[in-house]
Amino acid sequence: MIKLVFALRRLPHLSRAQFQQYWHEEHGPLVAKFQTELRIRRYVQVHTAEQPVNELLRSSRGAPEPFDGVAELWWDSLEDLAAALEQPAGREAGAALLEDERRFIDHARSPLWVAEEHVVIDG
Repeated sequence: MIKLVFALRRLPHLSRAQFQQYWHEEHGPLVAKFQTELRIRRYVQVHTAEQPVNELLRSSRGAPEPFDGVAELWWDSLEDLAAALEQPAGREAGAALLEDERRFIDHARSPLWVAEEHVVIDG
């Protein structure tokens, strides 16, 4: 399995609540709509919680401001991801998702990368 991790920051004109609502209620279903074309095995949205403990954790480590959320998408392999993006339907789906992302994601401040998981504790 291969995972794409996308650490999201919202556009400046959106509150975190507005960003997370749009991401969950509008963009999430759009990703699900294109699951087959993009060969996505799993998609998870991790929404940053508005909790005082976040500031305590951040300040104890001298960490930067948190992301507004993290998107995680899984494929069977890098080859499967590449194959999805080589097909016209996959390219069209990717373009539609990118167009929608421009409504709520600050791409210049939102890194993404392909990764492999190494489970250390499970259960």
